[in-house]
Amino acid sequence: MRTRLSLMLSFFAFALCTFAATGLASAQPRSVYHGGDYMGSVVVEPGQVVEGDINVVGGDATIKGTVDGDVNVLGGNIIMQGGTITGAQHALGGEVIDAVVPWWSPSNFASPSEAPNHHVWWRITWDVLILVFFLIFPLRTRMAVGRLEQHPAMATAAGLFAWVAVIPLAILLAITVVLIPLIFVEGVLLIAGVFVGSAALALLIGRRFYELLSPRTTPSPLVALILGLTLLTAAQLVPVLGIFVTLLTLLIGLGAVLLTFVPEAPTPGATIPPRPTIGGPPMPVG
Repeated sequence: MRTRLSLMLSFFAFALCTFAATGLASAQPRSVYHGGDYMGSVVVEPGQVVEGDINVVGGDATIKGTVDGDVNVLGGNIIMQGGTITGAQHALGGEVIDAVVPWWSPSNFASPSEAPNHHVWWRITWDVLILVFFLIFPLRTRMAVGRLEQHPAMATAAGLFAWVAVIPLAILLAITVVLIPLIFVEGVLLIAGVFVGSAALALLIGRRFYELLSPRTTPSPLVALILGLTLLTAAQLVPVLGIFVTLLTLLIGLGAVLLTFVPEAPTPGATIPPRPTIGGPPMPVG
């Protein structure tokens, strides 16, 4: 019964993630008529002149008209279909494609399900790394879960302090010259803290969700982690909302890991057991 429920939950979480990814990938591009920041694919129609820079996150920018400015794309491609860009072109996580004919597009030769979605693959790669760090540091991850359950506000504050202090600390290390190698150590510790903290948050979310559906059973840590990662990934694939979920994950997760290095204060009212007395026969006198 427990194994069957675990399989059902894993299938449900996988279906939820696939639905979110498919919805993001198959969304129709929208026409833009002015510069600005956009989530998802956009298109500048033929004869249209767009004033200002176009910044696109998680989609392609198809240029059929004229853009009087720069075109910056994060997690997608810049597709030139007879259009003109007067400024610079930057495609991070994609490429600039110059179509041979105006009506040609890479999506004309592939179904929407076959079109690459860089954002989805980045999320899958990130989740795999989180799983690896959990397998390397299982004890530290469980300690971070305990801190999240007991001190969520302190974890948030600690994470905020850590992210704010990263750059000043690196500058101070660089000024000393002798301690410059510690900047690399700081970066390694930061990366490890981010992945372990993300694993802790996913583990907590997966366990709570599992217990919500089956209050009388407790999932194994690995099942809870995979379930939590799937739920987090599905939320992070949602436009706009995903940005806030990602930021909160990085903030709270890192703070929880930092709290694991702070010894727990004794519970108020708790008594320390007395040390046992030394027993044995009385020692002779004289």
